[in-house]
Amino acid sequence: NKALLSFDVEPVNTDKAVITNSTVVLEFMLEVVPSAEPEPWLRKQQLIQQEKPTVAGLVLFAEEPQAILPKRCGIKHYRYQTIVEEGTRETLAGNPISIEGHAYHQIREAVTKAADTIESVRINTPDGLESVKYPITALHEIITNAVLHRDYSIADDIHIRIFDNRVEVASPGTLPAHITPENILDERFARNATLVRLINKFPNPPNKDVGEGLNTAFRAMRDMKLKPPSISQTGGYVSVSLRHEPLATPEEIILEHLQKNEQITNRAARDLCFIGSENKMKGILQRITFCNGMWPSR
Repeated sequence: NKALLSFDVEPVNTDKAVITNSTVVLEFMLEVVPSAEPEPWLRKQQLIQQEKPTVAGLVLFAEEPQAILPKRCGIKHYRYQTIVEEGTRETLAGNPISIEGHAYHQIREAVTKAADTIESVRINTPDGLESVKYPITALHEIITNAVLHRDYSIADDIHIRIFDNRVEVASPGTLPAHITPENILDERFARNATLVRLINKFPNPPNKDVGEGLNTAFRAMRDMKLKPPSISQTGGYVSVSLRHEPLATPEEIILEHLQKNEQITNRAARDLCFIGSENKMKGILQRITFCNGMWPSR
C-alpha cells in the first residue's frame, strides 16, 4: 500500500517456458521486436528472475496465467436485475462469467462482454423503453485501470457488476502510496510499473501510459451528458461506478416526460430518475406541482 515494493516483479515457482515459449510471446515478438529472441528479451525486461517468470511476465505472456496464479488475475462478470445497492442471488441473471487469458486479451474480452450485456438492459425514458447506453471509452478505461493497477498479491478477482442503473468495477487492493479518491485525477502512481510499461508495447495498446485513463472516462461520461464516475475505497477494494444518471435533475427529467405524456405515476417517475424511495419521489412530485400552480394528487 505504501508502494515500497511491487508484487508484479516477484518470481513465481513455475517453469519459465510458460512465457518463453507461449503463443502469446511468439506473436508479440514477431510483431513488435522481430529481430530479438523471446528469452533474452524477457530477461532484459526483468520478466525472468532467479530462472523463474515474474508475476508481470505471467500476466502479460502466459497463455493462461489464471492456472498458475489462481484467483489473482481473473475477472468475474455479473448481471443483476435491480437498482438496489447490493445484488442478491434472487436478482442475479444467469451465472457469473469468468474472463481469463493474458492481460491484453482479457481487457478486450471484458470490455466486449460488458458492452454486450449493457445492450440487453432496457430502462424507462420519456420516450418509452430504451436500451441503456454508456460510453464505450469509459468502460474501456475503467476496466483497463482495474487490470493494470489491482494488487496482484491479493487472492481475488476483479468484479464487474452490471445493474439496471449502473456498472461497478471493483479492483482488489487499496489505492497505492499518496493516491486518494479525491486526487486520483491529478496525481500519478503505478502500483505495477513493469506491467503498465510493457503492455503499452503491444499493438494498439489498451493504455497510453501517460496517466490519462480515468480523465478520459470522466470526459466521456460528461460528453454523453451522464454524471461522472464515482470512485470509492472500501473493504480492501477500489470501486469505480458508472451510473446511468443524467446530469439533469429529477425535476427536469419528470417535466420532460410530462411534455410528451399526460401524466406520470410515482413508480414511473422513480424508474425514470433511478430513485428507490417512494417518499423521496413523492416530495419531488409535490414540489413540481406546487411550482406549477397545481395541487398534488395522492
